[in-house]
Parts: sequence; structure tokens; C-alpha cells
Amino acid sequence: MKKALITGITGQDGSYLTEFLLSKGYIVYGVIRRSSSFNTGRIDHIYQDPHDPSPRMRLIYG
Repeated sequence: MKKALITGITGQDGSYLTEFLLSKGYIVYGVIRRSSSFNTGRIDHIYQDPHDPSPRMRLIYG
């Protein structure tokens, strides 16, 4: 299975790219900037439970 790393996954372009790659069967890893709030507004509709044993998308803080 193909994998992709997206920096800025919560931004406009990153969220669109995430949707596209997930639709193509990729496993997506997304880097999120550390901030005081957990802002996933643009990816809430594709955000998955972090306790899922086989998620197709993972968020990484950096």
C-alpha cells in the first residue's frame, strides 16, 4: 500500500490533497504544527479515531 506524508495537513491545500490521496487508497500521515488549540476544522470530516487499530490517516505533531 502506498503512503504519503503531508506537511500542513490542516491547511486548505493539505486537506484537499488528503481527501484525494485517501480516495486513491493511500495511507496518509499528516504533520500538524503545535499550537494551543487542536484545529482540525478542514479535516474533521475525514479525521478518524486515533485508537483505531488500522487507520488510513495519522496526525503527527511537529
